[in-house]
Amino acid sequence: MRILCVDDDEETLDVVRRALERDGHTVLAARDPASALTALASARVELVVLDVMLEHASGLDLCAQLRKDGLEAPILFLSAAGKVDARIAGFDAGGDDYLAKPFALKELVARVRALGRRGPSVRARVVQLGMVRLDFDARRATAGDSEIPITQREWDILRALADGQGRVVPFDQVLETAWGEATESGRASLEVIVSRLRKKLDAAAGRPVIRTTRGLGYALEPA
Repeated sequence: MRILCVDDDEETLDVVRRALERDGHTVLAARDPASALTALASARVELVVLDVMLEHASGLDLCAQLRKDGLEAPILFLSAAGKVDARIAGFDAGGDDYLAKPFALKELVARVRALGRRGPSVRARVVQLGMVRLDFDARRATAGDSEIPITQREWDILRALADGQGRVVPFDQVLETAWGEATESGRASLEVIVSRLRKKLDAAAGRPVIRTTRGLGYALEPA
């Protein structure tokens, strides 16, 4: 794959570049958003490895801009901030995976391979579920002229399911997107919140909209 690595720390950038090149990838390196945008304009990039805290800039803001500009390549965040809230901020900005520093190079390479197999991230902005319309940019759910109250956590879960485009999304993947990590307590909370979402959406949509595949995960079933 052709990979763009963006990190303001020259040593980290060099270590990541060499690890990915040893795994057979072509790596473009950038230390700031301007250089990253120049690299993206000059070559087709299949994956981006992006540091969250760039000098005088935010990797989250750069990610959001890239998604707004239409970049569909998977984005893997690297960050010294590994807490749940930081991970959720990364996913909300349009990231596909999040690796906390310090990290093992073997894990970095494995995650890059996994994202490469997944392919481009096509993120639906609006999803129609029967009579229900989910606008992810505005975070607004409506059924006709009526608005349906959706909490932030419920939006995070719906985002994970919508990105599955009708495919079954594994429980752990939903948890990673909505909570930043997969835990047993998170799984219990997920079941409760999905049940609550069904009560809100099924009646308004006029049909079931979230399908459970026992032992695997959930799927959102758009019109």
